[in-house]
Amino acid sequence: MALTLEQIRRDVADSLGEDPTDIPLDENLVDYGLDSVRIMALVERWRREHGVEVGFVDLAERPAIDAWAPLLGAGS
Repeated sequence: MALTLEQIRRDVADSLGEDPTDIPLDENLVDYGLDSVRIMALVERWRREHGVEVGFVDLAERPAIDAWAPLLGAGS
């Protein structure tokens, strides 16, 4: 099952203990508390659940959901 933009947002919000509507698509997620450990956990989750092959560095370089979506093969 492919990831969607909203699924990425829900997963990020879940890892931060936030409501998905409080997580903007275009803002730096580090400002919302996303750290390297959480990014690694998300990478592992998406690999396991969605077969996504993306590296930690790819996500860490631009920590915003709208930047991640193409890397994760996510549609809208």
